[in-house]
Amino acid sequence: MSEPKIDAAKLATLNSNAISQPLVKHIYTADPSAHVFNGKIYIYPSHDIDAGEAFDDLGSHFDMQDYHVFSMESPESEVVDHGVALSVTDVPWAQKQMWAPDANEKDGKYYLYFPAKDYEGIFRIGVAVSDSPTGPFKPQPEAIKNSFSIDPCAFKDDDGSYYLYFGGIWGGQLQRWRTGTFNAEQPESPYAFLPEDNEPALCAKVARLRDDLLEFDEVPRDVVIVDENGKPLLQGDTSRRFFEAPWLHKYNGKYYFSYSTGDTHLICYAIGDNPYGPFTYAGVILNPVVGWTTHHSICEFNGEWYLFYHDSILSEGITHLRNIKMTKLEYDENGFIKTLNPYGEVTP
Repeated sequence: MSEPKIDAAKLATLNSNAISQPLVKHIYTADPSAHVFNGKIYIYPSHDIDAGEAFDDLGSHFDMQDYHVFSMESPESEVVDHGVALSVTDVPWAQKQMWAPDANEKDGKYYLYFPAKDYEGIFRIGVAVSDSPTGPFKPQPEAIKNSFSIDPCAFKDDDGSYYLYFGGIWGGQLQRWRTGTFNAEQPESPYAFLPEDNEPALCAKVARLRDDLLEFDEVPRDVVIVDENGKPLLQGDTSRRFFEAPWLHKYNGKYYFSYSTGDTHLICYAIGDNPYGPFTYAGVILNPVVGWTTHHSICEFNGEWYLFYHDSILSEGITHLRNIKMTKLEYDENGFIKTLNPYGEVTP
């Protein structure tokens, strides 16, 4: 099964109207997690390849095998590729599918958090450590205890505590953990065990990390997103409910939880008063991009805020061959994020 490319004329129009261009062109990259360490921007993305897997809603065609780390002296500077920082062959417990990672720093050590499927076909989250933000990273021999699903986000709060956010539905398997243990029935279905449309939506998870940042310090709990009336979003509210790609940042004392809505292709956000939430839905950050997936991070550099994201412009619309981008992010006087149209008024 193959994926049709976007009409060349439309693709050219989208690209000419794009608010940003690919940061990396020599390989395909996606899911950019950006941080500032020691005054430089470091980006930890997925490394997309065409592994020949069939396209399906389980994401089998996203069969990434390693991670590269990129750095920038400033948002205007050249992007430097520091090469392979970690490969699936380095990780004893991981079999395949090195999906979206994240990283953080503590006491001069750097911690790379990554999801991968183990040899039972279950997504777990691992951690690898380095003395350098660019790696190479040495993985722990086992996945983090009680970890599951995908898309880790490692957040450091102002008090020095660290939290790991994670989760994704469909191929990310979050719905298979609703009872607390993995439900392996109907393995070919990405939709089995999802809540009904009129039930509360599945939530991302969050757990405070242990002091050594290698394990959870508590049982992961739900990241609840509520509407303007304080009611949890419903599973059928597909333009607002969580699908994957959790991210947390702090702005003017408030906690901003942002995420992808998946099959409706939006990056949305919600605002809370503490790292655990609940978070009140606040709006859309980024409208749909070229390609099925959308995934992001938000980072401050020298007092300015930036959105890192991806699309599939470079591959002419092939969903699993993506390219990372960045653009300036703006807040209004009330602290709400201004919605970005990735191609101006043109839609993909």
